[in-house]
Amino acid sequence: MEHGGDLLTYEDQYDGQLIDFSSNINPLGMPKGLEEVIIGGLNSLISYPDIKYRKLKAAVAKYLNCGVENVLVGNGAVDIINNIIMTFDKVAVLTPSFSEYELRARVHKKEIRKIPYSKDFSIELASLAGLQEDELLILGNPNNPTGLRIPKEDLLKIYEIVRGKNAFLLLDEAFFEFCPEDYDSIELFKDEGYKHIAIIRAATKFFALPGIRLGYCCTNEAKVEEISEVELPWSVNALADIIGQFIFNNKKYIKDSKAYIEEERQFMLRELSKLEGIKAYNSHTNYILIKLEGLTEEDAFTHFLKYGIVIRKCSSFKELGQNHIRIAIKDRENNDKILHAFKDLLNKSNRGNRYE
Repeated sequence: MEHGGDLLTYEDQYDGQLIDFSSNINPLGMPKGLEEVIIGGLNSLISYPDIKYRKLKAAVAKYLNCGVENVLVGNGAVDIINNIIMTFDKVAVLTPSFSEYELRARVHKKEIRKIPYSKDFSIELASLAGLQEDELLILGNPNNPTGLRIPKEDLLKIYEIVRGKNAFLLLDEAFFEFCPEDYDSIELFKDEGYKHIAIIRAATKFFALPGIRLGYCCTNEAKVEEISEVELPWSVNALADIIGQFIFNNKKYIKDSKAYIEEERQFMLRELSKLEGIKAYNSHTNYILIKLEGLTEEDAFTHFLKYGIVIRKCSSFKELGQNHIRIAIKDRENNDKILHAFKDLLNKSNRGNRYE
């Protein structure tokens, strides 16, 4: 299971509608009023979108509070990650992390260096001492699958290391909006002009729009120009262009979503901590990494599927082995369902039952 969200593979194994805990999407759904925007934008499909995406970039710049000259847009965050990787010869990734960092680097035949997270999934600054000039360091903030955000002071120190080595930091913040509002990395590096950093975010997760494929990025003007030479034209479709101009203005949706996820995250972490037989790691975002004790991911996956629940198996993150799973944070009704399924799983495990 390289990515979550693949319900089609499992739909014939359950008689009913599957609940997707494998992909980390805002449980509140799309922003109110978006359906009307989509219907009204259908006529745009008869024309090419603006190849420079001027209105979309202006909307992103306003939302991020950065200069429009600092903005890149793409066909999802992965598209921009891919394009940035293309402009470097050497790539360093922390592990475990989002698989596409390494996969994209391999596709483009880049020199790859893996740096392990510490046992608690924090970043040991000493591990970055080997960073090389013109090397691209990719960090998830928060990281996937661990769910942990880099503390502000650590991020500033990491940036100083990157700058001192004349390297470059790619900060993948696809889950940024779900995190506590303790700092904004775009504000942190504004005075620096984003000289050694690119910060990527996406409409996929927070705005519950994985189908439109819209990612955006803030970086320095020189990097924007360099990326424009390798990116494909019209990478953002016409509907995504129109939707992107609408969603960032919905302040109430943004505020309500942040509050809802925070409440449900604390609820899930609290309830999972009461269960014996699993270890739920702390999370700053809308998913939780869980270590199974005496069970495999396949045991858990088979069990949850009987409840109509699809979880994310984590053996594709090679460092985690066969005994970790990841679950999304959803609405209270569905969160209660997976908690009930967890209790049943662990009761069966304690009785020595299997999961056929």
